[in-house]
Amino acid sequence: MKKKIKVMTVFGTRPEAIKMAPVVLELEKYPDLITPIVTVTAQHRDMLDQVLHLFKIKPDYDLNIMAQGQTLFDITTKAMNGLDKVLAKEKPDIVLVHGDTTTTFAGALASYYHETAVGHVEAGLRTFNKYSPFPEEMNRKLTGAIADLHFAPTETASNNLKSEGINPVKIFVTGNTVIDALHKTVNSDFKFDSEKLENIDYKNKRIILVTTHRRENLGEPMRHVYKALKDIIEEFSDVEIVFPVHKNPKVREVVNEELGGIETVHLIDPLDYEPFANLMHRAYLVLTDSGGIQEEAPSLGKPVLVLRDTTERPEAVQAGTVKLIGTERERVYEETKYLLTDHEEYQRMANTCNPYGDGKAAERIVKAILYHYGLSEEKPDSFVVGE
Repeated sequence: MKKKIKVMTVFGTRPEAIKMAPVVLELEKYPDLITPIVTVTAQHRDMLDQVLHLFKIKPDYDLNIMAQGQTLFDITTKAMNGLDKVLAKEKPDIVLVHGDTTTTFAGALASYYHETAVGHVEAGLRTFNKYSPFPEEMNRKLTGAIADLHFAPTETASNNLKSEGINPVKIFVTGNTVIDALHKTVNSDFKFDSEKLENIDYKNKRIILVTTHRRENLGEPMRHVYKALKDIIEEFSDVEIVFPVHKNPKVREVVNEELGGIETVHLIDPLDYEPFANLMHRAYLVLTDSGGIQEEAPSLGKPVLVLRDTTERPEAVQAGTVKLIGTERERVYEETKYLLTDHEEYQRMANTCNPYGDGKAAERIVKAILYHYGLSEEKPDSFVVGE
């Protein structure tokens, strides 16, 4: 009889939870081979709980570290101390962390201190600028230096890892698990609980979905973006904006100053993942400085204008589903107007093949773990765009 392995997943923010949920659910399909252990730091609290509820995931350990006004130092030390106790008790064979959050790096480092193997989901993304995005770029690189198995979402990410000296045998190209999550979440018949969202005329209005939250964009960069959006709204009578506003007071203050009180701009609180994914499905165009949305929106056929100068996800830029436009008012206005007036360009961006996944990433990740531990002779196939 083959020995079962303990696989611990560690995550703490909403984006991590969305992308790790398909992995957790896939691990549960192998009860004879895998004992799954779910540990959350709750670096985010309410936003994390929404995703856990949606995917019906009950953590085995909840460190509940979130505190008002928490710093990167607070998150790192609290996560490390909490994980130390869990790792000492459970002694997993491998710990899976995701992406680039402070929880990710703390999870990898704590595992290393316990001489426990680390699997890095969404490995190999790089901007090659350690301060952009901050602190995500270094969280991801440092986790990559510790990891034993690297689940790269794309061939580009895999090549980044190889160029850093990672053994190719330890790299698996899986696609991105966010596409798996979207496939489970988007529904054409979805009804919004919010009366404001449910009453928007999605058929006759072109909806621009906007999100901003990056530290490097706080202050004047964001103000320039909002002024450009105001210019767009004044010019196009068939355009409305839906803007789930981040809870950061520094974001909210500028948003309200520039876009508050405009009838065709719907400022709403941040949404749970399910309504957000379905709102994205109904939008015409997305403007964002988020990383994950650059992967999600193209899979729904939505062009994305990225309010950043760098991205750790260049595949969509190269494929043409995403365009980096920065935060200058005139550039944001011109690029948005271009997609609103040039139907051919809009269709080109909307119909380009999504380079990020096919909905089978979690399946490949779990197959790779079983293969690595000798519990299966089947090595997973690599994700290839368009196949």
